[in-house]
Amino acid sequence: MDGNVRMFKASHCIITVLLIIQIILQEVTCNNCNLKETCGECIAESPLCAWCSQENFTKNGARRCDLLSNLESTCNKQDIAAPVGSLELITDLKLSNKGAKESEAIQIKPQEIRIRLRPNSVQKFEVQFRQAVDYPIDLYYLMDLSNSMKDDKAKLALLGNKLANQMQTITNNFKLGFGSFVDKTVAPYLNAHPTMKRQPCDKCAQPYSFKNSMPLSSKTREFAKEVEKAPVSGNIDAPEGGFDALMQVIVCKEEIGWRNKSRKLLVLSTDNSFHFAGDGKLGGIVTPNDEKCHLDADGFYTMGEKQDYPSVGQLNRQIRDNNINMIFAVTKDQVSLYQKLSDRLARTFASTGMLEEDSSNVVDLVRQQYDKITSSVELIDDVKDSNIRISYYSKCLGDKKEKTHVCNKLKVSQTVTFEVKIEYSFCPQNPLERNRTFQIYPVGLNEYLTVHLEMICDCDCEKPWNEEASSPKCSSGNGTFECGICTCNEGRYGKKCECDAMDSDPFLEVKGCSKDENATMCSGEGKCRCGRCECDPQKNPDEKITGTYCECNNFRCDKVDGKLCSGPDHGVCDCGKCKCLKGWTNDDCSCRNTNETCIAPNGEVCNGQGVCVCGSCRCNTGEGFYGTYCDDCSTCPGMCQELKECADCSIGKHNVLNPNCTICYLATVYELENTKVKENEKLCSFEDNNKCQFTFKYIFDENNGIKMWVKLHRECATPVDIVAIVSGVVGAVVATGLFLLMLWKALTVIHDRREWAKFEKERLMSKWNQGQNPLYKEVETTYQNPAYGGTPAVS
Repeated sequence: MDGNVRMFKASHCIITVLLIIQIILQEVTCNNCNLKETCGECIAESPLCAWCSQENFTKNGARRCDLLSNLESTCNKQDIAAPVGSLELITDLKLSNKGAKESEAIQIKPQEIRIRLRPNSVQKFEVQFRQAVDYPIDLYYLMDLSNSMKDDKAKLALLGNKLANQMQTITNNFKLGFGSFVDKTVAPYLNAHPTMKRQPCDKCAQPYSFKNSMPLSSKTREFAKEVEKAPVSGNIDAPEGGFDALMQVIVCKEEIGWRNKSRKLLVLSTDNSFHFAGDGKLGGIVTPNDEKCHLDADGFYTMGEKQDYPSVGQLNRQIRDNNINMIFAVTKDQVSLYQKLSDRLARTFASTGMLEEDSSNVVDLVRQQYDKITSSVELIDDVKDSNIRISYYSKCLGDKKEKTHVCNKLKVSQTVTFEVKIEYSFCPQNPLERNRTFQIYPVGLNEYLTVHLEMICDCDCEKPWNEEASSPKCSSGNGTFECGICTCNEGRYGKKCECDAMDSDPFLEVKGCSKDENATMCSGEGKCRCGRCECDPQKNPDEKITGTYCECNNFRCDKVDGKLCSGPDHGVCDCGKCKCLKGWTNDDCSCRNTNETCIAPNGEVCNGQGVCVCGSCRCNTGEGFYGTYCDDCSTCPGMCQELKECADCSIGKHNVLNPNCTICYLATVYELENTKVKENEKLCSFEDNNKCQFTFKYIFDENNGIKMWVKLHRECATPVDIVAIVSGVVGAVVATGLFLLMLWKALTVIHDRREWAKFEKERLMSKWNQGQNPLYKEVETTYQNPAYGGTPAVS
């Protein structure tokens, strides 16, 4: 018995506390409602506010703008204005494989709706998507035909029929097209010498920028012939004019033959990088690309020498607007560059695949990339107004609903349902901005849901057909009577427009211009005329002072980085205080009001090692913890062990990512190119069964998901080969001996040749003749006369 009494008392206390909290909340909301002076301002303040348009409404000092629950007891029911949001289905055709036309299908449902919604209210609805069977596919193959790709062209011609057959296994409604490109036909992109300009290389055609050789056609057997006939040409610099060709293929819809409703695939095949906006200045071309079609009757691009290359932003816009799915089939040395380009094309499906040296794997590559495209659906919208917020939720193919706009691992004919929530925070000041039309659509498809959003920012009693212009109820026609009050003509004011702004004396008529005797008249922000405050205008037309006593303004609020209330995507300034949008709090709306972004993968807030402040974890640094969720430290193992098997599985054959690792459901896996660790990243390294080391790193993203980069090349220790070492040493010794022997022999030959040369030189320089005896001396005969006393004669 005592237990029941205690339980009753405890329940009574809880109910009492809840009632007190409700009363406090009602008072706060009521005060916000009471500040509004027109019906439109009232209903735009909060979904709980309502307006009483009853004439002479003065019961118990009640205000016309109040909580709906309060007005129900003070105002006639028929005079209460409390608009309710609504959703109207305009077009809601069933999902189907084929529509009214043989080539059409319906893959998204509904197709068009109209929503009426008050500020800070939420409208929910469902969007269904199902990939149709035999949905039309348009595949355009754009190939680099500079001279370095000559061998690839021959291979592609042989694979043409195989490519067509492969795509026809996916759908019977298939069209195939082909085009080629080289580069701009001016120096310095090619040799400007007349002879080289006519034929830049052996068996090369005259240079060209882009040629549409084969528009999209169901006669796929013609593909191989057109590839064979396509002209190969040459240029000088390494980057090619692929961007010029891409722009023409995308924007020349009629010339290329793109169908309105089809899955559009554009394959770019090249072995080199690309020129982009600004590079045209090298050739004296400064006119920006106009993003228009410039193909002549023969399919050649005619503005290559007059317009610059398009920028990445221009291509991104056209790819998005025309729902093109890009596939970059490039050689190994270009994969990294084109992967970065794919990442920049964020709002479309773009992928990069590695092409073999001779393009022999192009068919498999196209099929693999197409399977990636069709196994995923991503819903996006084209809303650019930060005031309008759209959230997506789905179970995809599971049982748990999550906040996501992407569903993966889909198959043809599988239906997925998304729950969409639409809301906005405040009414735009310009009435023309209160009706918005936007689209929700799956990436890469030209099918969409059109949403007409009507912001409920005024009441029916304010409509022109419900107002009384120049009403006698407003001081003999000095105003318009609407919603139970007078809206005064210019120069008149007062509750009944009884005051004339031109004749009033601001120094005499001060009654009613101050909250109390000690308050400043009109809060120091206006003039008192006819017993009412006329607030001072501001130089900036967007800045306004309002309120009965000019106590409110929309520009004196806390700022962050010079932005009121941290910017329009965080909050708006209302009556001198920041009114935060959903998801933000604090005096300056700089803090997130949820700890969802602080929840670690283990379910704890900041991993139990910190506190959540403004939506971010503040870690206990004294204990050595750091990271997005305070889940890392110098001695922490982190998630390395949990992700080990995923990393091991992801390293497929031939050093490519293995897409079939079901164990990787926890993470999104990418290729690791650089082991340098950035902030909040964790580097892990393990040894597999073959004693090979594999490395990966990971990080938690802002949605608590795991991004993981795996190094595709395993580092394996090479076993010591004793026989090879001994053989190598013996071989080295023998080789050294032979080398020394040959060196000695060479030196001996050189010495002998020098001595022989010296001997020959001395022999040639000798003064005697080899035919004469050097010891021989000629006989001397002496004749002497005994009678002669002088020197005897010699002969």
